Amino acid sequence: MKDWDKIRAWRRDRRAEILAKRLAISRDGRKSAGAAIHETLAASFPKLSDGCIGFYWPFRGEVDLTAFLRRLVEGGARAALPVVVEKNEPIEFWSWTPGAKMTLGIWDIPIPETPDRVRPTVLLVPLLGFDGAGYRLGNGGGYYDRTLAVLDPMPLTIGIGYECGRLETIYPQAHDIPLDAIVTEAGCTRIA
Repeated sequence: MKDWDKIRAWRRDRRAEILAKRLAISRDGRKSAGAAIHETLAASFPKLSDGCIGFYWPFRGEVDLTAFLRRLVEGGARAALPVVVEKNEPIEFWSWTPGAKMTLGIWDIPIPETPDRVRPTVLLVPLLGFDGAGYRLGNGGGYYDRTLAVLDPMPLTIGIGYECGRLETIYPQAHDIPLDAIVTEAGCTRIA
């Protein structure tokens, strides 16, 4: 498939299908998958506590990493959450600590109340869909692609999602940027 209009429609349909599957995962299933993902992250990336980790506040059934990040911060890591400051522009990352005062950002997703812009060395990027080449389908806003395109130096990028989002391909385009690794409840795939 090469026609961008057809690919865009295909992606929209896949997003809807995968979101429905993700939302259908039971609370126990999410908890179990989250625990497996936390263990895989700790085993596969033992130096996470040495850096500044950009992560996300869970939205629409995304894997919840907040407990994992709390433990990393307690172990000496720094953490940051993505903030949409201006629509259709790259996102910023603002410092986060457990217990920090939060406010609601775009789509009513919690963000730190106090802007303290930082540059993550690692990004834990939410996935809706993904393929074996490290390309991701997010929610369709393009915020991570715009952000990854301008980050220099590029942080280590690790996609976090459920195995039900695995696709043969997302039909990557020039604006799509592959991630360094994908972690699901089934394990870690590093992209060569």
